[in-house]
Amino acid sequence: MERAQPASMQDVAKEAGVSPQTVSRVANGSKAVRPDTRQKVEAAMEKLGYRPNYAARALKHGRFKDIGVVMFNMTTYGNARILNGIAGAAADSGYAITVHTIGKERERTLQGAINRMKQLPVDGVIIILEEHISDFTEFCPTRDLPVVLVCEEPANHCPTIDADQYGCSTAIVDYLLSKGHRTVYHIAGPSSSRAAESRAKGWRDALEQFGIPLPETYIGDWEADSGYQAGLALAHQPDCTAIYAANDQMAYGVIQGLEAAHRRVPDDVSVIGVDDSLVGLVPRLGLTTMRMEFDRIGREAFSMVKRQCEGERVPSGVKTVIPTRLIERSSVRDMSHDDEA
Repeated sequence: MERAQPASMQDVAKEAGVSPQTVSRVANGSKAVRPDTRQKVEAAMEKLGYRPNYAARALKHGRFKDIGVVMFNMTTYGNARILNGIAGAAADSGYAITVHTIGKERERTLQGAINRMKQLPVDGVIIILEEHISDFTEFCPTRDLPVVLVCEEPANHCPTIDADQYGCSTAIVDYLLSKGHRTVYHIAGPSSSRAAESRAKGWRDALEQFGIPLPETYIGDWEADSGYQAGLALAHQPDCTAIYAANDQMAYGVIQGLEAAHRRVPDDVSVIGVDDSLVGLVPRLGLTTMRMEFDRIGREAFSMVKRQCEGERVPSGVKTVIPTRLIERSSVRDMSHDDEA
């Protein structure tokens, strides 16, 4: 049985009783079409199963209206929320997104990711740069494919955007010390993570600024189980009254580990996390955390690459840092007045 030929623009025009130019305007999202006419054309498209020819659209307009998104991991909370922000902003602007994940077996470089994207019908690329890669310093995007990196570090040849990973840590240490704690232990994320490295550096620098010796660092993997094991270990540190975990999942695990070892939160040990990811998942959530505006990062990253795709110049080396916000709940004890009692 022969496969039916796809409906053409002329077929839709005939069905809707309009000109092919009107169908073209509707297909391209033009606002120069009356609402009742647009409705007729869209109904005809639906009835005939018409699909716009994006290759032809790109030849005519010079753009596919599609942005590529490269990710190393789609499952982490921050990455998923950033992707959600990108997708929402793209939909609002009449763009689509094409998501590409870099597996462990593939070339994990910026140039390798861009070479893959060049084979796809995309106008620009957003790379959520979660991990360390070998060609960050020397990477230079081509003029025909704009690139925006989601990472805190400025890049030589393209703009970057991220949450204030470093600043959130210094703010957390300042906050805990202001509550009377004499030191702050840290549960870091995996060593492969750029964000985990930046958060750990902020923690170290903040303690050193106050002249406080660095306690032992515990390395987790973003998962609650690693936090739980760290909590069990830290329950036996006599000077541990405050713990900063690099994300909320590990912070929640830390609380469970401490309580399993008969240490109360916050009476005995205060705990604070990052990202505010457990709202709606954990009932009666009491975890104090530093909220990161991941959706906003995604939306602004899309805006940055879209402006470049449409001819606006965004200078290379521009670094946009989105501030974080402390969400105070009930997992931190104020010890600052204990000596006065």
